[in-house]
Amino acid sequence: MADFHQNGNIATLHNLRTRSLDEMTYELETFAQTRKMALILPCLYSELETEAMPRILAELSKVTYLHRIIIGLDRADEAQFRHAKEFFKGLNQNHIVIWNDSPRMLALGAQLKDMGLAPAEQGKGKNVWSSLGYLIACQDSAVMAIHDCDIVTYTNDLLARLIYPVANANFPYQVAKGYYARVGSDKLNGRVTRLLVSPLLIALKKVVGDRDYIDYLRAFRYPLSGEFAMRTNILPDLRIPSDWGLEIGVLSEAWRNLAPKSVCQVEIADDYDHKHQDLSEADADAGLNRMSTDICKAIFRKLAADGTVFTPNVFRTLKATYYRCALDLLDAYYNDAKMNGLSIDRHKEERAIELFTENIMRAGHFFLDNPHETPFIPTWNRVHAAAPEFLANLREAAAADDAEYN
Repeated sequence: MADFHQNGNIATLHNLRTRSLDEMTYELETFAQTRKMALILPCLYSELETEAMPRILAELSKVTYLHRIIIGLDRADEAQFRHAKEFFKGLNQNHIVIWNDSPRMLALGAQLKDMGLAPAEQGKGKNVWSSLGYLIACQDSAVMAIHDCDIVTYTNDLLARLIYPVANANFPYQVAKGYYARVGSDKLNGRVTRLLVSPLLIALKKVVGDRDYIDYLRAFRYPLSGEFAMRTNILPDLRIPSDWGLEIGVLSEAWRNLAPKSVCQVEIADDYDHKHQDLSEADADAGLNRMSTDICKAIFRKLAADGTVFTPNVFRTLKATYYRCALDLLDAYYNDAKMNGLSIDRHKEERAIELFTENIMRAGHFFLDNPHETPFIPTWNRVHAAAPEFLANLREAAAADDAEYN
């Protein structure tokens, strides 16, 4: 039986398997006549060489309702940029590959640095932020979506279901977050959501008490998914985290700027698998080790901004409470996996929990020891106020790179 449960905090739009993709596509084509839609693909050059990208490209070439596709390309030299342009020629839509490491883009970055407005570090957050700036500069799209470029099970109905809630003008939603079961290769995946975020939110509720923000985050079935869609009118005031807390940060911004009725989560795939990050236990600046710390910091920052007081004693209590909650949830996940014929390595799962336990303390210490930290990339409204010509220059630089490197 299809699930139709609503949690009461945000709307959940399920896939009840009662509507064809062709029917939904026809309706999206109708919406697109008056509400142009764009897609942003934050991409590492190395992802072009994986099995996922050719599949994504083939599926996107079938999409008829998109007005524009923006590919933000990171970690590429000139030859690789030229190859990327050739690679994406298979797209039927108006599209551009933005070479984030081009001399022109680096010069614009230097201007931002001189004004104190440059992103603190390279990564997906900066890539998404730059691509959003280009989209804002185009001034021609009412709706946009973002999804990752490492989805090996990608089909274009994922995009259709993701963008539909914000493309439908009769719906109230400004933000739609994708969700799906994290099952692949006969394994139960999604370790950071299952073993960190879910038990951490339960522990926070026990330690700091009821908070509307905690209930809001707990309402999302997969808060770390890289797939979301938004109406573009909210983009100029969107604060993007510069670290690996991007997904939690976007949800926090929706909480800060919008009413709960303006946010929904939508089921976008039955089968979802992508590139898996290593745990990287020996390197605090890599893999899930770094990611888990940044996610904890993002949650702590938002709770503090809403008035929650954190002290070393609070973090020590939180660590102990989280550890017990995580082990209890692991029992449920283990039984769920076994009942469904999926493999799960209990030893590796507990090692991950132990690492996340330490990273809660690391994130807590960092939060307390860096009271002057500015964790967000400045909003595009602020950049425009400081340099009114910057967005136009960004668009011109991208166009010049596109024209020069053929």
